[in-house]
Amino acid sequence: MTLALETTDLKVQLRLADGWFTACDLGALTPGRGVAALLPDGRQVALFRDRADRLYAVDNRDPFTGAAVLSRGLTGTHQDRPFVASPLLKQRFDLISGECLDDGAVRVTAYEVRTD
Repeated sequence: MTLALETTDLKVQLRLADGWFTACDLGALTPGRGVAALLPDGRQVALFRDRADRLYAVDNRDPFTGAAVLSRGLTGTHQDRPFVASPLLKQRFDLISGECLDDGAVRVTAYEVRTD
């Protein structure tokens, strides 16, 4: 099986406090995998595209370790909630709300995402 690279002019944008920020080309996101992008303030965001072409973005920093690794985590669903599991300590973060599914007192920032 040969995979062809997707060609599109669509851009992935995140809603920040001062408006929409273009993070990357849609073609840079492979379904089921994450990528990291740098925000204007120096923070990193983890971007995900699922197999149904839904887009998600959360802070890339794992709050349990401080490492910028969530973009390298495994994605899945739990009770119809999409999540990314940290590759280090395996805590799961809801990709819509940012809530940690394993510790409700912990969360990461989740961003509204669109294509333009």
